[in-house]
Amino acid sequence: MKITDIRTRVVRWRGKTVPLPSHFCTNPMDLLELPEASMQTFTFHGWLIVEVFTDAGHIGIGNAALAPQITKQVIDLILKPLLMGQDPWDTEFLWQHMYRKTMAFGRKGIGMAAISAVDIALWDILGKAAKQPVYRLLGGKTKRRIPVYASRLYSVGLAELAAEAKRYKQDGYKAMKLRFGWGPADGAAGMQRNVELVRTVREAVGSEIDIMADAYMGWTLDYAKRMLPRLEPFYLRWLEEPVIPDELHGYAELKSCARIPIAGGEHEFTIYGFRDLLEARALDYIQFDTNRVGGITQARKVVALAEAHSVPVIPHAGQMHNYHVVMASLNCPMAEYFPIVDVEVGNELFWYIFRGEPKAKDGYIELDETIPGLGLTVDETALSNFEVIE
Repeated sequence: MKITDIRTRVVRWRGKTVPLPSHFCTNPMDLLELPEASMQTFTFHGWLIVEVFTDAGHIGIGNAALAPQITKQVIDLILKPLLMGQDPWDTEFLWQHMYRKTMAFGRKGIGMAAISAVDIALWDILGKAAKQPVYRLLGGKTKRRIPVYASRLYSVGLAELAAEAKRYKQDGYKAMKLRFGWGPADGAAGMQRNVELVRTVREAVGSEIDIMADAYMGWTLDYAKRMLPRLEPFYLRWLEEPVIPDELHGYAELKSCARIPIAGGEHEFTIYGFRDLLEARALDYIQFDTNRVGGITQARKVVALAEAHSVPVIPHAGQMHNYHVVMASLNCPMAEYFPIVDVEVGNELFWYIFRGEPKAKDGYIELDETIPGLGLTVDETALSNFEVIE
């Protein structure tokens, strides 16, 4: 079997979007105190679809959500020439070839997102060729179904927030994640508002539901240390990305406080980046995203490395490329799940692009073991809602 072509398409949502209020979610732009709502500058309403074609008739589907137009260029101009005519079964060799070819500029960020998208498509091909779901190629089932947590609960009015949290509890979720709305620029008053968000959700769902909270890189180390004692009474399962990804020693310091478990890794890349995090004892939970970390080829290695350090892996963003990794590892106790909503931040766009994503029921998702590969197809009809750039 040989690779005969690679097609990349950037799709930009051109339908209705939900307006975002100020303080909808903290993010790294907050410290700049921009005049407009900084979350508006941090949304992403585009996606990259990658299709790898073979002479055996198998088509592998991959995707990337980071800077899709630039990621497309990396694939088209640099990775595609390396892959043409190659055997997709040689995943390790092909990954190393792409990695070493782009090493001077692509070790992290966009270069690795491009490699990830292609690698996911290659594993989809392997599953289809073997007539098995991808998780079977990674070791098979470690659980009958995958527990998922509802991931939304942005910083909105407290009554609306409580109602949403109660709805997730009624739907059977045993865990849910909220976002903070305020950071260092908002001072002590913002700290109190963040506490009110957490208190509202905790009081809405009671003590038998896990709650996690995400700062999305919007805090400083000083601010995070001041927030920890304020949040401790609500026994969060974890505090996510309290500081920027490069603040490795800050993560380690927060973890050493042992007040609230610390999670991160959504914006870290390859086994080397996670080796550094694990050796620094910086995280209680690892949250790579398979379509950023280096694809399935790297994701499975990071999971194994984390298991050796007794650090659970709960990937960012749900989606099939993450679910198959979670299904195949006992060190992945659950997965993130973005409920289907109208387009707002951009996290939900995959629901509008692909067919086959599993829908949660009673707080779980199931993977159909009769469908080979990742189990996804591109919804070509739905792409009429997007501007498509080939």
